[in-house]
Amino acid sequence: MKIINKKSEKSLINLFIDNLKKDYLRKKKQNKRFSFVLTGGKSPRKLYKKLAKVNIDWNNIDLFWGDERYISHLSKNSNYKLVYDELLKKIKINKKNIFPIKTQKSISKCSIDYSTSIKKYFKNKKINFDYCLLGMGKDGHIASLFPNSKNLNKKFITKPVIRKDFNRITLSLNIINSSKKILLWLNTKSKSNIYSKIKKKGGEIPVNNLNSNKTIIYKIS
Repeated sequence: MKIINKKSEKSLINLFIDNLKKDYLRKKKQNKRFSFVLTGGKSPRKLYKKLAKVNIDWNNIDLFWGDERYISHLSKNSNYKLVYDELLKKIKINKKNIFPIKTQKSISKCSIDYSTSIKKYFKNKKINFDYCLLGMGKDGHIASLFPNSKNLNKKFITKPVIRKDFNRITLSLNIINSSKKILLWLNTKSKSNIYSKIKKKGGEIPVNNLNSNKTIIYKIS
């Protein structure tokens, strides 16, 4: 587990972007595409705003989502809308490079469709995204994998998650942990403090199950 400590969110964002540029340029030189799984929630908003202003060849990057609420993409609670408002509408990127979790069909069909789309992208070979960006909830959930979830140790690509607030579609822990780099984004001191307490708890907390060999924690010290 690599931990990057910075005193401000601005410094954290700048370092993240520097590292992203290096990693995607390395893939570009190899004539390979760069796959980037995005997270929702409030925590990445400033990161996305800054990314929209950076000189990056977005047409060499393919964007995916780690989870999505089963609601319209026009809703203020949609993870897609967050990324669209702060990043997508401000950059030059081909639509074929954007892989949102669609929500127009039944939740089970939408989940199956996303799994199929991911399998097709990786040509039915091993699914290993280059970057998987994750936020963390106060309860230690990541994507839409919540504490004591029956889905935590199951192998799948995506699955529906039934919740009281919003039903959702999520990537599995095994797909997240197969990523080349897992980036846990703890952009406030309070989130960093919560993580410090949570990491002492057991494996029923999703964030404690991240692959330690691949995880980089960006946190405020």
